[in-house]
Amino acid sequence: MDSNSTKEKLQNIDAVADEADLKSCYMQKFRLYETLSKFYMIGRDKNRTFWRVLKIDRLEPSELNIVEDSAIYSEIECCDLLRRVHEGNKSTGGLKFVTTCYGIIGFIKFLEPYYMLLITKRRKIGTICGHNIYAITKSEMVPIPHSTVRSKMAYSKDENRYKKLLCSVDLAKDFFFSYSYNVMFSLQRNLSDHNTTGQSLYDTLFVWNEFLTRGIRNNLQNTSWTVALVHGFFKQVKLSISDSEFNLTIIARRSRHYAGTRYLKRGVNEKGRVANDVETEQIVFTEARDGHPMQISSVVQNRGSIPLFWSQETSRLNIKPDIILSRKDSTFEATRLHFDNLVKRYGKPIIILNLIKTREKRPRETILRAEFANAVRYINKSLRGEDRLRFLHWDLHRHSRCSKATNVLGQLGKVAAYALKLTGIFYSPVTPNMRLDGLSQYSYSENNNVIDHCITEEASINKNNVDTETETSNCYYRDDENKDYGVKPQMLQSGVLRTNCIDCLDRTNVAQYAYGLAALGRQLQVLGFIESPHIDLDNPLAGELMEVYESMGDTLAFQYGGSAAHNKIFSERRGQWKAATQSQEFIRTLQRYYNNTYVDGDKQKAINLFLGHFQPQQGKPALWELDSDQHYAVKRHGLYLTDGSVRSTITRSLSDGNILGESDASIRNLNDTNCQKSSEKPDKHFRSGSTPDIFVCGSDICHCRQIYGGVVKGKNCESGHICYDEHGDACDCSNFLDVDWLSSSGNSCEEELLERSTSISSENIANELVTTETSASESGSSLKGRQSAEELNKDRKYSERFERWVNEGEMHLHFA
Repeated sequence: MDSNSTKEKLQNIDAVADEADLKSCYMQKFRLYETLSKFYMIGRDKNRTFWRVLKIDRLEPSELNIVEDSAIYSEIECCDLLRRVHEGNKSTGGLKFVTTCYGIIGFIKFLEPYYMLLITKRRKIGTICGHNIYAITKSEMVPIPHSTVRSKMAYSKDENRYKKLLCSVDLAKDFFFSYSYNVMFSLQRNLSDHNTTGQSLYDTLFVWNEFLTRGIRNNLQNTSWTVALVHGFFKQVKLSISDSEFNLTIIARRSRHYAGTRYLKRGVNEKGRVANDVETEQIVFTEARDGHPMQISSVVQNRGSIPLFWSQETSRLNIKPDIILSRKDSTFEATRLHFDNLVKRYGKPIIILNLIKTREKRPRETILRAEFANAVRYINKSLRGEDRLRFLHWDLHRHSRCSKATNVLGQLGKVAAYALKLTGIFYSPVTPNMRLDGLSQYSYSENNNVIDHCITEEASINKNNVDTETETSNCYYRDDENKDYGVKPQMLQSGVLRTNCIDCLDRTNVAQYAYGLAALGRQLQVLGFIESPHIDLDNPLAGELMEVYESMGDTLAFQYGGSAAHNKIFSERRGQWKAATQSQEFIRTLQRYYNNTYVDGDKQKAINLFLGHFQPQQGKPALWELDSDQHYAVKRHGLYLTDGSVRSTITRSLSDGNILGESDASIRNLNDTNCQKSSEKPDKHFRSGSTPDIFVCGSDICHCRQIYGGVVKGKNCESGHICYDEHGDACDCSNFLDVDWLSSSGNSCEEELLERSTSISSENIANELVTTETSASESGSSLKGRQSAEELNKDRKYSERFERWVNEGEMHLHFA
């Protein structure tokens, strides 16, 4: 075929694309043929408009040679080409059909030959703006070299073991893709930026086959033959309200950076990447009808492991292994990098909802709680205004034990509503003059500050807690959108709510549901379905949404934790029999324990192999000969894991409640530091004596205990009241508390850290208690007292009143 004919056909295809559906111009169906010397892959678009040919050499035993035919073929021309190839190879067996497929997942090499991973069956799981989303039903791994050129290494025991390990990554489970919609990006990103090329898609954090496709993409300089796989959760349902239907889509995208299993991937690495980093997007849209455009809205939230250097080691004797906290990053640089990355991804503000425990008989979660507060305080010292991190501790475990599920969800709903006022939601009318094909143009920028001036305007509006639905009249892209169709102008989300517990599974999923319900109310309001943004928990919509979030929680929990999520609150809300719930929870605990202890090691190896973190080499130790990694860092035999992070100077929370350092010197240094701090004079300003927690009530009044001049005083702080922390910084005592008041420092009292050693240093209550000196972290919350070492050794007990105050958390404590 001559170049003029090819050029003419390309022009014809472009003309068809402009007039018809651009989505059909993506190759979506492929047929694989083989000869002794080559594979021939024939690809075509959905409408059978054009055919392309890819040639893969089979005579090279350990190299990958791929050539794309530059010609564009018609169906007749393609059939003629295949006939001629068959005729030319008759002496060696001719051309044989291998399989039909729907895209290349990638190529991988273990010890000698390359393998090609193909999608051989798919199923449609939803649509977004008319773009189909698919899940993989079946995949196949095809060896590239012909059997006549393979050496014994290709059939070796180690080669087969690597193949089996890779195949344990079940591609038919929880992986999804689209040919024409960038499903790895949020709807807002897809509609806001059209500058990035197809190659850059695969470099982003939610594309799991970036490594597998790297060779073919670099060779061909395009992504026409591959599909970008996203790992996580996708579900689309049709719901109705007041006899009007709308579509709800929940997407969870799991980051490929620092990916892995529960006990083998914890905390943060040196690059600021955290374990179990999952972006959840909730999309609501209506179909175009009666001359009105399609309206669509989305909101994004995030979950991720606590961004500190910490870990847990699996134990066959302990279902809850010890928590190991590293003190190597005294300036919290990795934590800062993590939040900087969140700002790039989502804008400002970053709102942190920390759900871990505030009280424990044996300090485990509380160790991380105190250090996380210290990290945020340290980072915020260099930030101002809207740049500062918004930080909230809320012990979901304690509140769920003390309250009914309805009350817990109601309290979380109030936190969610406030967060939504700060970030806003995304909304856009999809009008005829807004090119829908922009969604398919690989549109994303790694620096997401490109979401133009509207974010600045909306952030300014949100700062004053004004409803974005009524105050963003200048925030839309087309002057005639509102005028022609009578719909609201486009709105943008700026910032994100980041939720975490210890595993970021069970408690986190409950909080994310509460946020999703609050967001759904706002989305339905802006779409014109309801007048008030509030959806009651007894509304059928709340139950239907809960089912989707429960399904998402189970899926994410299986991926990271090895069992379905613990859904006690959801079960209680549904009215499930308590004994049945307890039995279910017990079974899931055992299932998670078994998988974490006996299965996750191989699962982590398979993930590292799939993502390219480990690349086998002949003559070097095999992957299974290396220890299971914590931070891609177990480099006992050399540089085989591609992303490094070595932990040192660890602090271990032992089962007996003691905090031990890695060496005696570490303990002495820590104690010396605490002794110096305990000798300092108390600050004259107000000092927060309460735990970093929030108490939300119907009157929107929160209660905080303060220490002034050494006297504990009960105080009701109405919304907007200003109090001060130990450094004299003003801090907000509204329902959403400023980090200066919430977080702890070396001079503060963390009275709920350890039930048996909590105290307040004050002359007025010296006779009420005996205080101890404890440290929760290197820079951490130290609980100081005035007693001498001899007094500390005396067998004295707290008074009943003080114990009741610590254990029950009474808000007002007065001393005579």
